[in-house]
Amino acid sequence: MASMIMERTGMGMPGMAMGGVGMPGMATPSTMPTGTNWLMVPRCTLKMDKVTGGMKITCSCDDKMAATMMQNLCTMLTGGMCSCCMMMNGMIVCTCNLTMGMCKCEMIDKGVCVTCTSGDKACCEMIQACCECMNSMLKAGCTCCMFMNNSPICCGCC
Repeated sequence: MASMIMERTGMGMPGMAMGGVGMPGMATPSTMPTGTNWLMVPRCTLKMDKVTGGMKITCSCDDKMAATMMQNLCTMLTGGMCSCCMMMNGMIVCTCNLTMGMCKCEMIDKGVCVTCTSGDKACCEMIQACCECMNSMLKAGCTCCMFMNNSPICCGCC
């Protein structure tokens, strides 16, 4: 059986198919494949609290440069969907997409505070249930990565 060498991005190496096995060779790409995109996000301390109508997520950094970077990311991405991904040992345990409320980002001295609220009683209960779930996971040792518009803003634990 023939095999093909693949790089991690899933792009096949040009012309590496085995000849004479009935498998055509791959065409040479017209442009060079790009490398993996990596984004460094600030490591911070997260605190999640229930508030009237929803929840509040506070991300704070002791490093002034990291806090400023996080504030700039929030300023650029504000107004979109906010979500939190809970991870344990690099594996995703739970993702909470806070689509059921309106999320607002405000700057604080050491970072940002995102408040997600809804005037609808059922949506408020869902937001607060997400808050309880994520708080339990943080206390059990999970790491939280917060996203705005599917872009990571900060990662950390409590």
